Amino acid sequence: MSVTIRDMMTDPQLYGDQFSGESWAAWRALLAGFYGLPLEPEELPIWTDLTSQFDAARLEHEELWLVVGRRGGKSQCAALLAVYEAVFCDHSERLAPGEVATVAVCAADKKQARSAFRYIRGLLHDNPMLKALIQKEDKESITLSNRTVIEVTASNFRSSRGYSFGCVIADEIAFWRNEDSANPDHEILEALRPGLATLGGKLICLSSPYAKRGALWDAYRRYFGNAGDILVAQAPTLTMNPSLPEKVISRAYERDPASAASEYGAQFRNDIDGFVTLDALQAVTRSSPLIAPYDRKHRYSAFIDATGGGRDEYTLAIGHREKGTLHIDLVMGRRGVPAEITAEYAELLKAYNVRRCHGDRYAGSWVSDEFSKHHITLMPSEQPKSGLYVDTLAAINSGQVVLPPDDKMLMQFQQLERRTARGGRETIDHPPGGHDDRANAAAGLIAHAKASTYIDYGALL
Repeated sequence: MSVTIRDMMTDPQLYGDQFSGESWAAWRALLAGFYGLPLEPEELPIWTDLTSQFDAARLEHEELWLVVGRRGGKSQCAALLAVYEAVFCDHSERLAPGEVATVAVCAADKKQARSAFRYIRGLLHDNPMLKALIQKEDKESITLSNRTVIEVTASNFRSSRGYSFGCVIADEIAFWRNEDSANPDHEILEALRPGLATLGGKLICLSSPYAKRGALWDAYRRYFGNAGDILVAQAPTLTMNPSLPEKVISRAYERDPASAASEYGAQFRNDIDGFVTLDALQAVTRSSPLIAPYDRKHRYSAFIDATGGGRDEYTLAIGHREKGTLHIDLVMGRRGVPAEITAEYAELLKAYNVRRCHGDRYAGSWVSDEFSKHHITLMPSEQPKSGLYVDTLAAINSGQVVLPPDDKMLMQFQQLERRTARGGRETIDHPPGGHDDRANAAAGLIAHAKASTYIDYGALL
């Protein structure tokens, strides 16, 4: 007799004490249908509400994509599914000697990965029968005696190759970010799928929604409401977790209806659009060099986006005008001690004969004070960040700028988002968890070079 996901959630010897209550009814119906189990009469309306399918399939699905509101219980169920797949789904017949089946939980970042691991570890250690299966354990993985390993990691397509996956659980896939890729979710999934194919493993993606782009949106757009081996479900928070106080959600709607509809209503956002296309960027990007050297016939300008430390980069952009077109000669980013970076940038500015430049208006007076020690005058920008980006987009679309082939800067431009706030005000910024330090430095240079009235005498010679 095999153990089903319904047994896992209802049997007191397993996790019935935690998952058999009424507040988990929607999760039980969804997961039972996903694994091809017969639904109870009272579960069929729930199934239809979640999937827009009127009949539940009697065959297991290969993929589950659940668009669910925040606080809907997805982290706990991701942990439950990881333990179920690792303990009760046997892949030994397909494993080569010495090979193990990996159940991978991929989170948006290291912090969420640690949270997911705590849930998984808690479930295994809470059950003496399953705890006895643990052979080895470290901060990111648990090795079981049945030739299965549970690994929890932050999303990274480079670290996902070379495994044989019994199951992959993608947590908050709509919020996966990577400075090396504009589409990290698609790239990571493409790297994972061959490892899933080896063992016939399942792909389970659980996430609250965001903008209408990315792997979650693509799956929803193509498969929601359609019968087949790819199951897509959508559920607001209170459907999956009716125990959450309604006032939490009602207050969120009062503060920001568009954000609350996404976070708690599980609706993809209509107020967020992309900033610039890859084709438009490539059309104004030179192939080389990455850094153009100083040429005495040009007059150079610069823009600084300083940071006080942390994960943000302290960035600098330098460029010149040539026949009406702004050429960005370099974009540079550094992390470290701000005073040391300021000294380095001051020498670089002097090498391009720049003694006055603009900087981010929110950087604070310490930046201008620090540059003044090196005889560089830093003037705060009068424009907000969104204004800089508006000018930049116009320059890109009209071909009035030449960008350097800086991959990180180009990636940041691709990831920028247009958001329409309440009252119709539009802002342009990086997505949650993202960065735009290099893009902001380049945009500041473009906007202020456009506003400059100096004459490029070198171009007249």
